[in-house]
Amino acid sequence: MSRAFNRKKDKSWMHTPEALAKHFIAYNAKFLGNTEVDQPKGTEVVKDAVRKLKFQRHIKKSEGQKIPKVELQISIYGVKILDPKTKEVQHNCQLHRISFCADDKTDKRIFTFICKDSESNKHLCYVFDSEKCAEEITLTIGQAFDLAYKKFLESGGKDVETRKQIGSLQKRIQELESENTELKKQLQALESQLLIAQVPPGGGNSKAPTDIFDMVPFSPVAPLVPLPASNTSPPPPPARPAEIRKDLFGAEPFDPFICGAAEFPPDIQSRLDEMQEGFKMGLTVEGTVFSLDPLEGRC
Repeated sequence: MSRAFNRKKDKSWMHTPEALAKHFIAYNAKFLGNTEVDQPKGTEVVKDAVRKLKFQRHIKKSEGQKIPKVELQISIYGVKILDPKTKEVQHNCQLHRISFCADDKTDKRIFTFICKDSESNKHLCYVFDSEKCAEEITLTIGQAFDLAYKKFLESGGKDVETRKQIGSLQKRIQELESENTELKKQLQALESQLLIAQVPPGGGNSKAPTDIFDMVPFSPVAPLVPLPASNTSPPPPPARPAEIRKDLFGAEPFDPFICGAAEFPPDIQSRLDEMQEGFKMGLTVEGTVFSLDPLEGRC
């Protein structure tokens, strides 16, 4: 590795300052991966990382896996590694966290940079393979550093601090959004449990129970409680219901418990008296007379 950030100050850069300050420069490359290193800079450090990642990539290639292609977007704010088709950001390496960048003179397709991870605070070496642009990409990252340093001097260091505060706020916003999503899920679960608890057994139907023939069983009225009988007179007959049901022919059914002698018509009553008198005197059946008196013999 022969190139790093120790460029000569009089070296002319490849891009206009506005291109890196207001926009970004995009390159396509193959991403061999990243690996943890012990030091934030050094030629031997990146050499060991390149050998390690090349060996891992050779094993994956023998298994049929291809080296993934990525798009690099370089600006004064950092280096973004994106999927070239979906434009999804895979890694966002902020410029103030990049401590070393170099290309390999023995293999002009390889270039690397070391960046400190924002979460684990570990130093990771990123290795790329670009057949034609390895040196140009390294120079572009160096130009972005030069412009960012000039801007830092012009702002008196406030610009870097502002970016750090913005980064911290963005991270906090993501954490709060994740917590809000989790709380919404817990609230929906509690509402579901509350609705289940309010539903009565059987689905809330108030339908009366039925028998095996799907008929509502008969509910008899409260039984009549007879009044206690006195010593002098028998208990009165039960009160006749106001509405008397009739049979199939429209006649009122006979009730021996509520019918008295005075209720029969005069002709029927006289006929009953004659029949009772006949029973007393004797009953003639086909010429034979039977006496109801036990003292009398058969005639």
